[in-house]
Amino acid sequence: MSTSVEATRVRFDADSMWVDLSDGRVLGVPLAWFPRLLHASAEQLAEVRISSRGLHWEALDEDVSIAGLLAGLGDQTVGGKTFAA
Repeated sequence: MSTSVEATRVRFDADSMWVDLSDGRVLGVPLAWFPRLLHASAEQLAEVRISSRGLHWEALDEDVSIAGLLAGLGDQTVGGKTFAA
């Protein structure tokens, strides 16, 4: 998997997060994979910061890596603590 692929845009519908990637792909993932995003307001979702490694919502304390999305991974925390598979 290439680590040079980056997010260029993020948008939401009622059930999914859509992430446009720098290589032309668009990833659609269920918001149910990310409970903090699922329960966030439209204003909170709009406050995303896109970086070379992924997506970050400061107010929601949520980080989503592009590598994780490409691997089909959702939220990797349980009870606020990182879950090690």
